[in-house]
Amino acid sequence: MRRGYARLGWLAACLLVAAGETAVAEGQMAARTLTKADQARLAQYDAVSKAAIQNARDHGATADVREANRALAGAPQKILGVDLLGLYRCRTIKMGGQLPLTVYGWFTCKIGLDDIGYRLSKTTGSQRFSGHFIDESEKRLIYYGATHTISERPISYGRDPDRDQVGYFFKTGPRRYRLELPLPRYESKFDVIELERK
Repeated sequence: MRRGYARLGWLAACLLVAAGETAVAEGQMAARTLTKADQARLAQYDAVSKAAIQNARDHGATADVREANRALAGAPQKILGVDLLGLYRCRTIKMGGQLPLTVYGWFTCKIGLDDIGYRLSKTTGSQRFSGHFIDESEKRLIYYGATHTISERPISYGRDPDRDQVGYFFKTGPRRYRLELPLPRYESKFDVIELERK
């Protein structure tokens, strides 16, 4: 029995070490990939999102608040290992800034694969974006990308600080996901992009 417990204890210790090494590796990858400015934006995520959501609920139009609450519903679920490939309908909800709350209509987004990994793209509408993910925890991915307009080709992250995006990507239901972007460069303090798999 003692040998069995010792073996289990050794295995548990190995798993903890492996998990720790994975977390360190992922943290190092984020530090290497993200600009200093975007690391700072992520560091403010909790405070910024809380304040912007509360402001939107307090001062937004009733119908818009209802839609924002719908988008924010659903606790984060396990996302590591989930197949994200496919087409989605997506919409942007802006909070804070010039207006307390703005809810846009639905467009089309896509998650495909390229030489970096999963690539999220908004493929319709005049304002578009594309970017990639870094594993951050079992229930949260870091998203980093850049915006472009319908008349432009997608640009790479890091080329233009005014275009760069950074945030967290969550799975919130069987077919529902949410991208949360703290401190966008323009118009708002906090953006939520609601995605539903088609």
